Amino acid sequence: MTINTNIHAVFIGDQAENGDRFAKILNQLVQDHLSWRKDYLPTDRPGITEAEQKTPDFIATDERMSGVMNELSRRLRSGSVPWNSAGRYWGQMNSETLLPAIAAYSFAMLWNPNNVALESSMATSEMEAEIGADFAKLFDFNEGWGHISADGSIANLEGIWYARCVKSIPLALQKVLPEKVAGKSEWQLLNMSVEEILEICESLTPEEYDAVKAASSRSGRNIPKLGKWIVPQTKHYSWVKAADIIGVGLDQIVQVPVKTNYRQNVEELEKIIRDLAAQKTPILGVVVVVGTTEEGAIDEVDKVVALREKLKAEGIYFYIHCDAAYGGYGRSLFIKETGEFAEYDELPELYKQHNVFSYDVKISEDIYNGYKAIKDVESVTIDPHKMGYVPYAAGGIAIKYKAMRNIISYFAPYVFEKGIKAPDMLGAFTLEGSRAGATAAAVWAAHRCVPLDITGYGRLTATSIEAAWRFRDFLSTLTFNINGMTIKAHPLNHPDLNMVDWVFKIEGETSLAATNNLNEEIFKYSSYLHGNDFNNRFLTSHTAFSTEDYGDSPLPFLTSIGFSEQEWKNVKSVTLLRAAIMTPYLTNDALFDYYAASIKQALEQRITEVLGNQK
Repeated sequence: MTINTNIHAVFIGDQAENGDRFAKILNQLVQDHLSWRKDYLPTDRPGITEAEQKTPDFIATDERMSGVMNELSRRLRSGSVPWNSAGRYWGQMNSETLLPAIAAYSFAMLWNPNNVALESSMATSEMEAEIGADFAKLFDFNEGWGHISADGSIANLEGIWYARCVKSIPLALQKVLPEKVAGKSEWQLLNMSVEEILEICESLTPEEYDAVKAASSRSGRNIPKLGKWIVPQTKHYSWVKAADIIGVGLDQIVQVPVKTNYRQNVEELEKIIRDLAAQKTPILGVVVVVGTTEEGAIDEVDKVVALREKLKAEGIYFYIHCDAAYGGYGRSLFIKETGEFAEYDELPELYKQHNVFSYDVKISEDIYNGYKAIKDVESVTIDPHKMGYVPYAAGGIAIKYKAMRNIISYFAPYVFEKGIKAPDMLGAFTLEGSRAGATAAAVWAAHRCVPLDITGYGRLTATSIEAAWRFRDFLSTLTFNINGMTIKAHPLNHPDLNMVDWVFKIEGETSLAATNNLNEEIFKYSSYLHGNDFNNRFLTSHTAFSTEDYGDSPLPFLTSIGFSEQEWKNVKSVTLLRAAIMTPYLTNDALFDYYAASIKQALEQRITEVLGNQK
């Protein structure tokens, strides 16, 4: 029987509507843990006696602890933004997190498992192995593998680590076992596919494999020869750090221009690759982004994959990493309850069957094709602590072939045994050592309560996309008349995911610098910078698009709202208000209208204050 996840049942609620249910679950879990402590050899002599509990220093210590907890509560209550609100917080990628994930995380902390050592994490290591299988299945990596990382930045670092190590193997083979790559030129070695490399590696004895790995990029040899790491202008800043840390170097990073919809320009990508190939400069890898952090754009992954296939026939090959830290869970929108990836023409009926949208939202075919093609990349970053609605910190990575991990593996005898089968000893294959089993418990519980298909995370992702569409439509009609001036909101573009960027502009204003200043001030009045109190009825974030990072891609938007091309060239940057709209609640007309009216009133008050202070 089909069970469509009731999204409102798996959150505590913006006003703690499910608070009693959460408290009951958490209390039961805590009692289970306390019983476990008592039941383990109950006849043992207690470590804390009743007599000690009555001593003055014990009582004083207990009172001090209570005071610290009260101070902790006070500071968190006064120093946190109300991201849990159904319609007041429209800022960073922070939202209500899943009730079962919070409960599982809290419960698992009592056991303090460390998932790098099986002997201290028998339950949560198994859970993480199941999560890795979840990730692989989500992206249709039938021979794949995955694991949790500290965050998306670490997963991205791991992605370029895979690319560097895998692409360096042919040169190592030429040095250690030249007969394995006999007849290949250096250019051909640097353009071997991942599949070709893995096939050779599988033919090696353990001793040969160790010798090849020792001569690979981990030795420090040949890294500059591996070529360029290509990223779109909309890249996350972690890619610069990753190239630095992994030894590829910032000089090897090449940026691809984005189009006016802020997706990577694949035609420009092809030109860049062909120009480099003409100079015999290889391509280490290309990053595609599914859910850019500033615009929520979905790169045309399918076109990048098709480009690689075309160039592969010409002897040019590159690794592809998909940075889906933000948008990865969105693939659930296209996965049927039976596990198959739906055809595009099936989506209207699928969404109707599972009550996915209650607003006129249309997922475009290019977004669908981008998500579908993720199955053809080598590795993917995905963050449960973003659109997975799991508490921080929970990043993740999936790889297309489980065998890839053997190329980057290390072994530490004091923590695990080489060759151990199940569950995987993660420290051998990951950047991190000690890792919280509590995170695995949280993600595991989230995936079991909210399935990674259209009945679960598909519906949950849809709530935020729908709210973003509603909010953008609301902004497109938002006009204020203040002190004889008309101020209008101008949304940037229709969101691919659930990010909405916009600019407030005074009608007739031709100064981009003045408009940037206006929006900067509105942000200050609508953020933690303005008092950090619960009386702020609208909270948002902001960003800036500059020519240094975006080229001229913002120009069509700016000219459409009344700025000249020369003004853009003079100022070279535009400030936008930015909202990652992750709320799971605003799919109800009456509720959205209530918050829209409140937001309009709050914004009018803020803009009035800003304009008054600018006089």
